Amino acid sequence: MLRISKLTDYAIMVMVELSGAQGEVLSAQALAERSKLELPTVSKLLKLLTKSKLVRSFRGANGGYCVERAAEEISVAEIIAAIEGPIAMTECSVDPGVCQQEDSCNLRSNWQRISTAVAEAMAQVSLAEMARPTAARKPALKIATFNA
Repeated sequence: MLRISKLTDYAIMVMVELSGAQGEVLSAQALAERSKLELPTVSKLLKLLTKSKLVRSFRGANGGYCVERAAEEISVAEIIAAIEGPIAMTECSVDPGVCQQEDSCNLRSNWQRISTAVAEAMAQVSLAEMARPTAARKPALKIATFNA
């Protein structure tokens, strides 16, 4: 099963809170309270998001954090990549030479194709869209499930 990590899910929550502040500078503590997450977790996320230039940090007594760009200009793919690294279904989809089976495996190009499709789909969803609740919709694609 493919899933993003809890840390990435929390990063999206923090980014939604920051984008909702509409340019207001929020402390890590305020973000932790608003998102109902532990302060050490929020601090870790803010460090990663700042490093990836999705969040701007300000030092000092009135310091804190704000989003670097408008929520409509930040994609879910960017947030995921900031926390987890490149979006890829398999390690070999991104970096050659990480799999012992690489010389005898013909799947890499297909995994790259799938990884690209997933990354492009995530790039089409903005932080602004994530911040808006939506009514339950039918999925665009029917996903097959297999019972073992």
